[in-house]
Amino acid sequence: MSEIIKAEIVEMQRYEQRALDTSISSALEAQVRARIEARYKLAIHRPRDMDKVRIALLKECDRPRFAEVARYSKPQGSTKVTGPSIRFVEAALRCLGNIATETTVTLDDDIRRVIRVEVTDLETNVTHPKEIVVSKEIERRSGDGREVMRQRQNKAGITLYIVKATDDEIMLKESSMVSKALRQLGLRLIPGDLIDEAMETVVATQQKTDKTDPEAARKRVFDSFDSLGIGADALKKYLGHDIGPLDLPVLRELYTAIKQGEVLWSDLLAEREAPKGLKETLKAKVVTATKPASSGTQPGPTAAQLAEAKRLHALLSEHN
Repeated sequence: MSEIIKAEIVEMQRYEQRALDTSISSALEAQVRARIEARYKLAIHRPRDMDKVRIALLKECDRPRFAEVARYSKPQGSTKVTGPSIRFVEAALRCLGNIATETTVTLDDDIRRVIRVEVTDLETNVTHPKEIVVSKEIERRSGDGREVMRQRQNKAGITLYIVKATDDEIMLKESSMVSKALRQLGLRLIPGDLIDEAMETVVATQQKTDKTDPEAARKRVFDSFDSLGIGADALKKYLGHDIGPLDLPVLRELYTAIKQGEVLWSDLLAEREAPKGLKETLKAKVVTATKPASSGTQPGPTAAQLAEAKRLHALLSEHN
């Protein structure tokens, strides 16, 4: 008899738990629905005025401190990629108004975290989604005191250790990747002609500031890089000369790229040094490939050695 009572009690507890779960789920669903409906209703009653949006965004671009971080650029091979920064897109979306951004974790395990990022125009009901994968591993030059997963060599021949990331490192990676995704998706909602006009205003503002007080502008660039742990001597070494007025726009955009995680300073230095090391390596291989055989029976390089030397010469000419 007692066993039957126990079974009934267990079944009743399960029923109550299911009812509680259903109630919580329904309450959360109702909250989400109410929030979404409120956003759309507000967008309908307060539609955006593109003339006001344009004026508000250009006013932002007229501010010198905003103009300093509104553009980024990074080297990509033999070219340079330049575009609106994350900070610019955030300001542009605020000026547009009636834009909803959502981030939802769809998967979280020991090796990765998958996040769905959405940007929605509440007036047109246009949504642009993107899924990002945040790896719970990170590269370090030293594996001391860390759980090393594997290792690799970069372009400069430096050994990098892939280690298990800490919670803080995962949070930083997640924040950077979400911000990049929001910028990419946000740019799809901002009119292209408005972006172009805003970028022109940003450049004009930077030029005006540099002409007004070039020395102060130069000091701010040094201070910005110093906040990232990059000293004035490192900047001059990277450029190969002292920093003048013409270098300020380039360095500002480079600082913004490093700040928002588009490129790493260590990778920039490695890429700057890699061609020289590559040339020396190729030259050494050419010499080795054209040496006579050590047996003494072969007076000169073999056909295979000559073919390899020809290939290496071609590679060397590509990097001259």
